[in-house]
Amino acid sequence: MEHAASAPRRWDLEADVVVVGFGAAGFAAAVTAHDLGAEVLILEKAPEGEHGGNTRVAGQGYLNTSSPEKAAAYLRALCGPYTVPEPMVKVWAAEMCRNNEWLTSLGGDPQEHQHQPVGIEFPDLPGADCVHKFHDGPTYGYSYTWKLFERLVKQRPIPILYETPARELIQHDVTKEMLGVHAERGKKSLSLKARRAVVLTCGGFENNQEMIRDYLPGVPYCYTSGSPYNEGDGIRMAMAVGADLWHMNNYAGPSMALKVPEIRSSFSMQALHFSKEMPGGMIVVGPDAKRFTDEKFKTRHGKVPVHGRWLPLATPCPMFMIFDHRLFSAGPLYDKHPSHGWTQIVERYDWSGDNRAELAKGWIKTAGSMAALARLIGLDPSALADTVARWNRCCDAGHDGEFGRTLMRAPIGDPPFYAVELSPSMLNTQGGPRRNEKGQIVRPNGTPILRLYSAGELGSIYSYLYQGTGNIGECLAFGRVSGRNAAAEAPWE
Repeated sequence: MEHAASAPRRWDLEADVVVVGFGAAGFAAAVTAHDLGAEVLILEKAPEGEHGGNTRVAGQGYLNTSSPEKAAAYLRALCGPYTVPEPMVKVWAAEMCRNNEWLTSLGGDPQEHQHQPVGIEFPDLPGADCVHKFHDGPTYGYSYTWKLFERLVKQRPIPILYETPARELIQHDVTKEMLGVHAERGKKSLSLKARRAVVLTCGGFENNQEMIRDYLPGVPYCYTSGSPYNEGDGIRMAMAVGADLWHMNNYAGPSMALKVPEIRSSFSMQALHFSKEMPGGMIVVGPDAKRFTDEKFKTRHGKVPVHGRWLPLATPCPMFMIFDHRLFSAGPLYDKHPSHGWTQIVERYDWSGDNRAELAKGWIKTAGSMAALARLIGLDPSALADTVARWNRCCDAGHDGEFGRTLMRAPIGDPPFYAVELSPSMLNTQGGPRRNEKGQIVRPNGTPILRLYSAGELGSIYSYLYQGTGNIGECLAFGRVSGRNAAAEAPWE
């Protein structure tokens, strides 16, 4: 197991509070600590222009609840059998009611999402009517909420060191309290002194395939639609100083998406969007060439009901979207409109209007017959032919007897035929170092690791189900909690 570093003889930089990660949680912790009089420094792994973590590329909504009592009831119900300590529930519930008030006090313009209460993912759970989803400014999407957060940091004298990933925590040899952080900038190692505390806000492990295999159920691999810089760094560093972990098997996924080596994040296919209707026939099959789900079913952030429980969507890999020439010719299979997702907002890949550039790249496979297509993608030709025939009969009968699909229920028609390999995909993981109601990272015995705090998706409170906008809401809530308590620490000199 890795061990924390001891104090160096010389510090390269110092501040009262060192915040590791510049997303919503880093923003909230840094601004809160600064406004309480602390000198703050932010370390950010990504280069400038690619910073912001998942906050920048998420749907731009954050949760603001209307009643602490109802919010607590809703969180307990979301946790289901995987309860969290009651002090954590109460702090989360109280702080979630203050997000709008706090952002307004800083000059924000909270606006409630339209179409409420559609955004309530579990309206049947107790307390659900207190759930309200907000964004900043008049328009939803396009990183506008993130731009407010970024602007509020840059209005303050808070240095941000881009392309400077934290590598290990610096711990006192005797007291085991945090003294600072070792970071890396180019080929140079930096020692950063944190006179009061370190706050880890560097996200989850959604771009770390080894951790995905170790911790996430049902997926042999999974690719992020969010920031590729989230590789579990905070988990690794916290474990090295004795942190406990929690909620490591929970994540906002999976969905099914295209992932290619040339692009760091995944592509969401338009034909798989729940409400998107496109002309032509389409199904998704697994390695046995059989369908395994309603391809147009709207999951609740990757979770589906199975025998009275909510479980991650089954994703038997490899998976293939099989479709006909009518669908291929109907327009781009991917929506490049920059509303959410790393590929849309940061990578900005220019998908061709007729899909032919992607066909030429080999991202889309094609063949003149279904048997030839099956052989091309490594499936049994007779099994795929049988699956397509069964689907076409369902379409003719007007009823999907296997999975009850009601949208885009069109037969797979004339050749040539096409296939896109799909992979499990997700925006973020929820697991990481366990924290307490003060935002302190704790050991397996529950005692806090002194001067070490966290916020956001790095050890999120969500243990089972997840309410959309809840992660950014929690980033703000526990960012403030950790920022307040970090700033209140007495300097260790």
